[in-house]
Amino acid sequence: MESLIHHEARALCRVDEIADGDAKGFPPAPGGFSGLVAWRQGDQVRVYVNSCPHIGTPLDWLPDRFMSRDAKYIICATHGAAFAPTTGECLLGPCKGDYLDAVKTEIRDGVIYVPGDAGL
Repeated sequence: MESLIHHEARALCRVDEIADGDAKGFPPAPGGFSGLVAWRQGDQVRVYVNSCPHIGTPLDWLPDRFMSRDAKYIICATHGAAFAPTTGECLLGPCKGDYLDAVKTEIRDGVIYVPGDAGL
């Protein structure tokens, strides 16, 4: 597997800056239009484009407010669709069966990296 570090990569944050079981949002890359959302469970991190597959709106209703009250799902603020954080699959809502757009992720020295063009 080719490392993102050897190409133009974007550092999002340190893994430990995302609370375990929670998600954090990131603004679009320069020139981009969609931000990113990173979800963490222990050492596992998943990053998705912050855009609902149903109508393309951002998922968070307030900055960094992505998770359901029980912290089991990433929730779309527009219509309440529930996504599995481990896969990005919509399990409930108008886009049931669709997926959030996953972003290639690499963790080096505790820092989460994504391709520089992620979200463009």
